[in-house]
Amino acid sequence: MTTRPATSAPFDAVLLVSFGGPQGLDDIRPFLANVLRGRRVPPDRVEEVARHYERFGGVSPITRLTRWQAAGLQERLDRDGPPLPVYVGMRNWHPFLADTLREMAEAGVRRAVGLILAGFRSWSSCGQYRDNVLAARRELRASGHPDVEVCYVGDWHAHDRFIEAWAARAAAALGALPASERGRARVVFTAHSIPLGMAGAETYRGQLAASARLVAERLGRPDWALVFQSRSGRPQDPWLEPDVCDYLRTAAADGLDAVVLCPLGFVADHVEVLYDLDVEAAEVCAELGVTMRRAAAVNDDPRFLDMMADVVRSTVDRYRGGRPLPICAVPEPPAA
Repeated sequence: MTTRPATSAPFDAVLLVSFGGPQGLDDIRPFLANVLRGRRVPPDRVEEVARHYERFGGVSPITRLTRWQAAGLQERLDRDGPPLPVYVGMRNWHPFLADTLREMAEAGVRRAVGLILAGFRSWSSCGQYRDNVLAARRELRASGHPDVEVCYVGDWHAHDRFIEAWAARAAAALGALPASERGRARVVFTAHSIPLGMAGAETYRGQLAASARLVAERLGRPDWALVFQSRSGRPQDPWLEPDVCDYLRTAAADGLDAVVLCPLGFVADHVEVLYDLDVEAAEVCAELGVTMRRAAAVNDDPRFLDMMADVVRSTVDRYRGGRPLPICAVPEPPAA
């Protein structure tokens, strides 16, 4: 992409913003340093997480899956419009946001629709990504490049196609259970835990609960639960609970013997899903005698890709009558 797209839309491109992941063993610790910048995480916890990545050869599938999602979105925009080029920028690893925005600026992009690949709002799931985009834009301007304004899509946690995609994933996992256990299996939705004191924690939990309820209703499964995984903070700090493994132990003691785990809070099967559910939670279930199946994340499910195209079009339509509001502009840093 080297030229500015010819389009009458109020935007020139789409920017997908994702978490990023290492692509080899040598990447693991630099990647984790990026993930944990500014956070107080005990060194032994960092090493524990590093070993999780080592188990998978230091390669997180998130980069590959995000590129698949970008390609699926691009196909839909090319086919049905608006014909905007789709770029991928990562918070924690290549392609870094600053590099992607520089590429966009050099291609003539001046205004982009931003789509953060996290469906539930909190500071850690959305807010810090917006801060990272702002920092990358300041870096862009400081290097003499023109700015790229970014306006974000609205909430999509209850979008019908997102719910459809998750219901299909959960139904496939339920279908993989032995027939004798399928009817009584509980659907357990998981999401990344965050500190209770974090900005947006209640909004985050509320949006997750709303999505989980909608998926369960679509499945016709009244027996469901919402739990959390992957906490990384100090043990003395309160985070959203219950933890998935603690929940499984308690539920098994109450008679649960079949479960489908649905990583609702994640849009890609990356290492936190592959290790925390497929390894750690699976081991707990095996110890407890609980039959477990894990639903795949939405990844490049066509319904999820359709949803992405829908929310991009909605954002374009919202601003079709005029330029995006100044809220998209880069704020100047405070005076020293």
